[in-house]
Amino acid sequence: MRRVHLVVRGKVQGVGYRYSMQRRAADLGVVGWVRNRRDGSVEAEIEGTDQQVEAILAWAEQGPPMAHVDAVTVTEVDPTGESGGFDTRSTH
Repeated sequence: MRRVHLVVRGKVQGVGYRYSMQRRAADLGVVGWVRNRRDGSVEAEIEGTDQQVEAILAWAEQGPPMAHVDAVTVTEVDPTGESGGFDTRSTH
């Protein structure tokens, strides 16, 4: 299993980015969470197989149609063995 922490910058709030990521994560079967940050970016942690994580990272670079992604910062973190789906969290 692999887990990554993402920070996505650009026009990513108010365009359905979190909702779309949650749907994509469910489609891919990954677990984790996504939330808006007060600085206008979106933050997420995703855990799954290498193939699943790579697929959502590829999606994150584009986002939903109304988004404009300037940068995605990816940090590898230790897998937690989390189960239970993919959540949207409160703004941090």
